[in-house]
Amino acid sequence: MAEKKLEYAWRTDRGKVRTLNEDAIGVHPESGLVIIADGIGGANAGEIASRLAVRILWETFQKYDKLPATPEEAAERLNKSVLEANRVIYFTGTQTPRYAGMGTTVVTGYFCPDWTVFSHVGDSRLYLWRDQQLHQLTRDHSLIQEVVDQGFFSSIADAQRYGIRQNILTRGLGSANQVLVDTDHLELVPGDLFLFCTDGLSGMVSEADLKTALREGETGALEALCDRLISLAHEGGGLDNITVALVRLSVDQGADASQEPTQETDQD
Repeated sequence: MAEKKLEYAWRTDRGKVRTLNEDAIGVHPESGLVIIADGIGGANAGEIASRLAVRILWETFQKYDKLPATPEEAAERLNKSVLEANRVIYFTGTQTPRYAGMGTTVVTGYFCPDWTVFSHVGDSRLYLWRDQQLHQLTRDHSLIQEVVDQGFFSSIADAQRYGIRQNILTRGLGSANQVLVDTDHLELVPGDLFLFCTDGLSGMVSEADLKTALREGETGALEALCDRLISLAHEGGGLDNITVALVRLSVDQGADASQEPTQETDQD
């Protein structure tokens, strides 16, 4: 009997310039949870903050007896988990001088075959590729996005031409003891392909090239598509750490596609 199944693949890479990977990723197929974090560049111990975000968020999310049964339950649990990660990062930064000022972005999603709930803080992104169309599901918490939203500029490109930098964040985990988390949910249909990424991908790869890669790789092996996306970021300059995770909903004839849970912090 045909049944829906979720497939996962992920990669993280230092890029061509950075000597340290400040991205962190946790993918847990058995629980349907994906977490990506990007240590805020220029701040102390960005790599510590991103790894704390992934670990604390996962530990908080999975301490309950059962997985969420509804989008409302999932949204509440994701929010609690992100807020706990923020609390721990902020407290660690205030108590340990060498970690003072550390911070990170985060984007996380909980998946079941019928729907997904996702939360984010910062400029790490979640995209949906559906029916040959690319949809950005998250909106960057950045200065450049704010000035566009407020009508000062007609587009991100226009703001960039004026000199507004794209990497100035207006929200991040660890910058204050409280943080506002954006959360939403979406009903799934077979063929949906979700892309989580840090700005090492979105800042290096044009939307046109991203669409081409997803169009060409949407039905193939997800691991190969991850590799292609990392390569595109390198070709675009590789100026930052690059992390991607893919989740695809397909229809299976009963095969067991389960995977063991894993976390990655670096991969060349």
